[in-house]
Amino acid sequence: MAITKVRVKINGVWSNLALNSSTGKWEGSITAPSVTSYNQTGGYWPVTVEATNSAGTVTTVDATDSTIGSALRLIVKETVKPVIKLVQPSTGAYISNNMLPIIFDVTDEACGSGVKLSTVALKLSGATYKDGSVGMGKTAITNGYRFTYTPQSALEDGAKTIEITATDNDGNAATTAKATFTVDTIPPTLTISEPASGLITKQSNLIVKGVTNDTTSSPVTVTVVHGSKTYSPTVGDTGAFAQAVVLTEGTNTIKVTAMDAAGKTTGITLTVSLDTTVPTVKSVVMSPNPANVSGSVVITLEVE
Repeated sequence: MAITKVRVKINGVWSNLALNSSTGKWEGSITAPSVTSYNQTGGYWPVTVEATNSAGTVTTVDATDSTIGSALRLIVKETVKPVIKLVQPSTGAYISNNMLPIIFDVTDEACGSGVKLSTVALKLSGATYKDGSVGMGKTAITNGYRFTYTPQSALEDGAKTIEITATDNDGNAATTAKATFTVDTIPPTLTISEPASGLITKQSNLIVKGVTNDTTSSPVTVTVVHGSKTYSPTVGDTGAFAQAVVLTEGTNTIKVTAMDAAGKTTGITLTVSLDTTVPTVKSVVMSPNPANVSGSVVITLEVE
């Protein structure tokens, strides 16, 4: 009996094939499912073939057939790369915590093959950390995982580079995530050259001068607080700064604070007194008066 009809089914959709008179074979193009087969049972999309002869007899063969079943298993792979997102620290950040956890997300597309955990790798300070490494943990999030790596020993001060790589289960490699950050656990230096704390002056105009520096997290910002006023003097390339303040009569408290890019601070508090009062001689007593030639005279003054 002649074969009159051949069709195939994949993912619930039937497609008719056409007889190629040159080869005697039935051929046709079908559209692969839009979703990867990775998560399907067996990791493939099963294909069913149905052949009908002129007598109306139908033969059906599918992926479970012991002879040709393996040829009816269509493997479909997605082409979308997974995405790596660095959560902490941000690139260019200055941090004062030398054991700050590094947090990043790796996600695949919805209905994708999923993140291949064995390929997720974090490179830091010449070492590579993977899923299962000491200090590396993960939690499931939508379409992927959030990874947290906590350094097992304190990172040295200075610039650091991290590099994160990953692929999905269909072999698509994510764009490598790279970032640099700086560890700074040492506060900036701060020296006040003028005025000396405890100064008593009759001049109300005062210049606060000093020098600050931080070898790891320059530039350093300086604030000068006097009473209700806060000043932000310019810090030069050498770290020198100067700020004019106007003293009030009596004791003045001036607080100078230097802060580096990592948020570490050093502060110095000065006390300066302004005294503009003029001394007044209220009374004078000399005894004896009159006095003998070359004699001793006691002078008693009352001065305010």
